[in-house]
Amino acid sequence: MTSLDDLLADLTSGDETLAEAASGALAQTGESALPRLKSLLESPVADHRWWAVRTLAQFAALPVEWLTSSLNDPASEVREAAALALSSHPDEKSVSALIRALSDSDSMVGTLAANALGLIGNASVPPLLDAYEGAPLNAQIHILRALAEIRDHRAIQLMMKAMDSDSAMLNYWAKEGLERLGMNMVYIKPD
Repeated sequence: MTSLDDLLADLTSGDETLAEAASGALAQTGESALPRLKSLLESPVADHRWWAVRTLAQFAALPVEWLTSSLNDPASEVREAAALALSSHPDEKSVSALIRALSDSDSMVGTLAANALGLIGNASVPPLLDAYEGAPLNAQIHILRALAEIRDHRAIQLMMKAMDSDSAMLNYWAKEGLERLGMNMVYIKPD
């Protein structure tokens, strides 16, 4: 069996094949690897942080806060990996951080955060509804998409309001959400 030090050396080697193999093996080692992976999350090298997040995503259980803190990483690829990892570990504790990530300058981070919020489900609905009003347009689109995925009736009022938007994407996700809730009807705004 390869030692923990050897696996970590492979993980940070810069060789993607070695790193991927080491990532899977480290996830199999269990809790003994967690402190070392936590250290890698603080590395000055973005690639090391990315591989730490990639590896943590494969653990059955881990401190979700480690992933949510990576949503603030200076490197967009690390933020993307963290948002994707949170889809593998849907946890109510990550809702606030994921909602903040919906406004990320990297659109992929927002998309992946919306996916994770959708997987968290009904617990995401009240914070998503609260976040909508003051959010930038890209975040509002992600919020409506997540709400459409969740299919919670508490979002109907917001979806109806979004139908009046000039944004084609907001309009699309509002209609999609209402359809998924079984509200397939024609909405006509009275004159």
